[in-house]
Amino acid sequence: MTCTVTAFCHTHWIERVFERVSAEEFAALEALSWKVRNELAAAGLPVLAPGINSVLAGGAEVEVDDGADAAGGVFVGWQASPRLQACASRAFGLKQLDEPVLRHSSAVRAAMLQAMAAVLSSAGFSVEDARDEYRPQELRVLAGPPSDQPPFWSLRDDELTLPGWQDAPAGGTD
Repeated sequence: MTCTVTAFCHTHWIERVFERVSAEEFAALEALSWKVRNELAAAGLPVLAPGINSVLAGGAEVEVDDGADAAGGVFVGWQASPRLQACASRAFGLKQLDEPVLRHSSAVRAAMLQAMAAVLSSAGFSVEDARDEYRPQELRVLAGPPSDQPPFWSLRDDELTLPGWQDAPAGGTD
C-alpha cells in the first residue's frame, strides 16, 4: 500500500511517498506484537493497551510500525509512571539539565529495556536495540519463538483435568 504525505518544510511544501507493508505482513506484525504483549504480561509487567494515552499509565509499550522500510517492525519501549514523566518533563522544560530526576528517569528506562530484552529472549524472541534516531531507547523485535513452541505459561493438559472426574466406564454401566 502506498500513502503520499505532504508537509511544509521550512520554506516549501514537500511530498513523500510512504510505502506500507501488505495486509498479510501487517497481520503477521500485529500477531507478533500480541505475543510480545502477552509474554511481558506473563512476566508480571504492566503492559499499556494500544492507543492509551501515556499520561494515564506506565508500563511496557508495544507498537507496530507498518512502514515497508528498515524502520518498520515491532517495537517495545518503557513508559515510566505519569508522575516520574511529569517530574522529568518539568525539569527538562525549565532547562534544569543537572536535576537528578532526569538521570533517574533515563536509568529507569534503560533498566526496564534491559529486563524486557532478557524476558523476551528467554521466551525465544529475537530482540535487538532499535538503532533508530526516531526510536531512542527502544527495542526492535525481529521474530517470535518457533511456531511449535507454546508459551511457557500456557495451560498444560494435566491442568485441564478435573480431580475426581472420570470417563464413563466402557459399556455404559457404573
